[in-house]
Amino acid sequence: MAEATVPDNSTDASDPQAEFMKERFEVELEFLQCLANPRYITMIGQQGYFDKPEFINYLKYLKYWQQPEYARFVVYPHALAFLDLLQNKTFREEMKKVDEADRIHELQYHHWRWPNFQLDDNAE
Repeated sequence: MAEATVPDNSTDASDPQAEFMKERFEVELEFLQCLANPRYITMIGQQGYFDKPEFINYLKYLKYWQQPEYARFVVYPHALAFLDLLQNKTFREEMKKVDEADRIHELQYHHWRWPNFQLDDNAE
């Protein structure tokens, strides 16, 4: 499956192939960014998508977004991190659990709230 191409602002609206590729780019980017939300990941897991080989292949396909020419369009970088984690079956199984999604969501919040905070392993 070929990846969506980076949209060209000069795309001719009368070119159906160019319009299709632009729409595909936008849809794939929107879906990818939904993966930044742990609760969304839980929802799709509970709906059985993680049990479908086609969906797992789609997640593999989406890894092209990690290339710099595509990653620059990603607003929520956690989406790329979760995309990597979703390649792992154990992570997918754990994310079907609401408690796990809530735990990760809380960690994510703290990361956003205090991005430079690091635990001091030597603290008493």
